[in-house]
Amino acid sequence: MINSFLENLRNGIKKAIEELGIDTTGLDIVLEVPKDQANGDYATNVAMRLARVARKAPVMIANDIVSKLDKKALNVSKIEVAGAGFINFTIDIEYLLSVVKKVLTTNNYGFVNLGNNQKVNLEFVSANPTGYLHIGHGRGAAYGDSLANILTKCGYLVTKEHYVNDAGNQITNMALSVYERYKELHGMPFELKDDYYHGKEIITIAQLLKDEYQDKFLNEFDLNFFKEYGTKILLNNLKVDLEKFNVNFDVWFSEKSLYSTNAVQNVIETLTDKGFVYENEGAKFLRTSDYNDEKDRVIIKSDGSYTYFLPDIAYHANKLSRGFDHLIDVLGADHHGYVDRLKAAVSMIGGNADLIDVELLQMVRVMENGEEVKMSKRSGKAITLIDLIDEVGSDALRYFYVSKALNTHMDLDLNVMKTKSNDNPVFYAQYAYARVASVFRKFKDTNNEYHPVFEFNNINKEKVKNICLTLLKYPVVLEEAGSKHLVHKVVHYIDELAYQLHSFYNEEKIICANVSETLEKLTILNALQVVLKDALNLLGINTYEQM
Repeated sequence: MINSFLENLRNGIKKAIEELGIDTTGLDIVLEVPKDQANGDYATNVAMRLARVARKAPVMIANDIVSKLDKKALNVSKIEVAGAGFINFTIDIEYLLSVVKKVLTTNNYGFVNLGNNQKVNLEFVSANPTGYLHIGHGRGAAYGDSLANILTKCGYLVTKEHYVNDAGNQITNMALSVYERYKELHGMPFELKDDYYHGKEIITIAQLLKDEYQDKFLNEFDLNFFKEYGTKILLNNLKVDLEKFNVNFDVWFSEKSLYSTNAVQNVIETLTDKGFVYENEGAKFLRTSDYNDEKDRVIIKSDGSYTYFLPDIAYHANKLSRGFDHLIDVLGADHHGYVDRLKAAVSMIGGNADLIDVELLQMVRVMENGEEVKMSKRSGKAITLIDLIDEVGSDALRYFYVSKALNTHMDLDLNVMKTKSNDNPVFYAQYAYARVASVFRKFKDTNNEYHPVFEFNNINKEKVKNICLTLLKYPVVLEEAGSKHLVHKVVHYIDELAYQLHSFYNEEKIICANVSETLEKLTILNALQVVLKDALNLLGINTYEQM
């Protein structure tokens, strides 16, 4: 079960409702944390939702439900009806304290077996190897890598995959751009067209070619060689930058391989044989409108060339052929109109549009001193991901990138990210971890040895209640983040856990004359530190013993 307390409470409420003779078929019992802690630790409005069915006032229904509930069996110390019919629950403090033992004695606390070892292919970034990664790629990288970690924690077998666009026109233009710069370096006339690439990395590649091959290609230009040479260097640049961002892929899948293995031709034949393809004015269309797309899509133009949609279908057919139970694509917001046709194509090749989820990321702006920053101070060019990593570090950048829902626009505030204070939430979280480490070092200096204790007889239990409540929530947060792909929920959880630590630290003297009391407090802080580190690690963020 995801969370034994909440599941037990839901089942208890459901059983009480059934004992009142009310049908619970399809009834979802929602338990929420009240904004005011005076209203308990969890509350439900189920009585208000049953008013029409039961033909009774919600308050009366709530009281009837409460009369059927066993507080001890539900691990609650108080149940009361409030307002128009809310039922509020206060968790028994002894049960809450037992969570500390569970954290410290359970392997991989927070593990939620949603996936049951289902194989998931998670594709993200998939940037063209024609230049450096930009700030939008960074958001996709931070989200995709964090989601992979969360899904793994939730019992899925995740393969992180980068689709290398090494077969399209952009690669041809990259090669031609390198050749023009190569000619320039030899003092020859050159021309960089509008759709060529003008970045300094193109000049670097041209210089490497000149150093290695001198003037060999001036009179015998080899387009395929320039494509391969440039792609190899630019792809390596991507890998280096992503490694600095703590992102690594399991698979780098080459688009070119779809042609060399006849995968594209095979998918054309499959779609044609199934009756999904028709011809109109010399072009071939795919009947995606049969699968909720707004119109049919061209896969082969009238001149015989392929649209980029066709190799993409072949690529997804390849993913399914590798035995994945589910596919997740993380794409830019400009792919909004692409989702329905992609789901249609997956239906045609795999039989089920539900096999794929497409997550769209919104735009990112970089802000400094209240104004948008569009150019790198270092290069004078458009800001790249590596510029931001060099400016604020990988930890801060990853934290901020995933701090909001993927479908919202984002401003990255350089001033806040560089601040070494509590105004910076990632510093606040990492400092919470370091503070606990500091307390343990100080305790060691007292010549006492720490060992966890799970009988709490000396501390003020109410003062550690909020820490324990937050620890209890961890599996629930992971279940929501994993099932709905909401990475930002983990960020909000970390913020809350860090707040609980700092509040407790500031209000309580942790190392005191009573060694038993100190050990009890240290045990609770130890549990907090374990969960905080785990949550930060899920987001690819480091923890430090000293700050």
